[in-house]
Amino acid sequence: MDKIKIAIVGVGNCTSSLIQGIHYYRDKNPDDAIGLMHWEIGGFSPSDIEVVAAFDIDKRKVGTDVSKAIFARPNCTEVFCNDIPVTGVKVSMGKVLDGISEHMKNYDDEYTFSLSSSPEQSKEQIINTLKQSGAEILLNYLPVGSEEATKFYAQCALDAGIAFINNMPVFIASNPEWAKKFADKNLPLIGDDIKAQIGATITHRTLVDLFRRRGVKLERTYQLNTGGNTDFLNMLNRDRLSSKKVSKTEAVQSVAAERLADRNIHVGPSDYVPWQDDQKICFIRMEGKMFGDVPMNLELRLSVEDSPNSAGVAIDAIRCCKLALDAGIGGVLYGPSSYFCKHPAKQFPDDECYRKTEEFICQYSKVEMSA
Repeated sequence: MDKIKIAIVGVGNCTSSLIQGIHYYRDKNPDDAIGLMHWEIGGFSPSDIEVVAAFDIDKRKVGTDVSKAIFARPNCTEVFCNDIPVTGVKVSMGKVLDGISEHMKNYDDEYTFSLSSSPEQSKEQIINTLKQSGAEILLNYLPVGSEEATKFYAQCALDAGIAFINNMPVFIASNPEWAKKFADKNLPLIGDDIKAQIGATITHRTLVDLFRRRGVKLERTYQLNTGGNTDFLNMLNRDRLSSKKVSKTEAVQSVAAERLADRNIHVGPSDYVPWQDDQKICFIRMEGKMFGDVPMNLELRLSVEDSPNSAGVAIDAIRCCKLALDAGIGGVLYGPSSYFCKHPAKQFPDDECYRKTEEFICQYSKVEMSA
């Protein structure tokens, strides 16, 4: 069948893991395809995804074939598939706007960031690139805090007539004005802020929901995260963290039996530890009271390679977006957004998110829903 043609903004670690995964699973079959939530969606396997356009602003990536750019510094995620054929798609210079934090402009070394001297493309040039490439879906992998840049590329997707998957915590799908823009153009929209397969937020949500279901009163909780990739370096600028903290906090609050006071919940990035590279370490503590008002607490440490953890979810989001395109459905895809993202337009308990997504896949790909 035809390929699902995607364009990507931000050729960082998450993009590297996504593209590695597309090729890693090409020689697999359903029986040995470890790590996927779905082997096939609507007849599409992971290897049916094709990158046809990409944008970045780092000098080591701009002008480079995507197959090489995904391994260029400052990318530092684990290489699990280095057999990536030359694609013929070169990374285009994008629009900077607020896509880079001011404090990172002081860095210019192998492990951080180097701004390209190539001229920025205009909005018209970017839209033209999207149209000429044949892209059907634009994925946003800009850094946290890129409010202006995310809105710029969301508008580019609208003007180019393609779907948009917002993997970052800038509120597009969960903003009624932007949601209406995509609905009016009958273009699918998934967002906001991608969840990991087994990451800090989904684990924290699951534990909070467990407390609720088992009658334990949650009184206080925190989630602290450290990492050594450029995402964590970027988030040292606390001014860029507002939407990220809202996204992660609301994802946890939405499944609690009672909303916690702001003082009693802390969820968010904590610090940048360079030697961790793309490894993310999460610490969760939960304090509450159980039967007879007897106090209890739970502590958990989770260590994951950050970017592959999101790529498995992105591969499903892309294929669900393609189902919507083929079915002529536009606007926010509420079921998939709730399952794949931390800050969807509508929050549901995780079992309901899963059911709604399975029903969406069943309805629009005409396959039997899994139990």
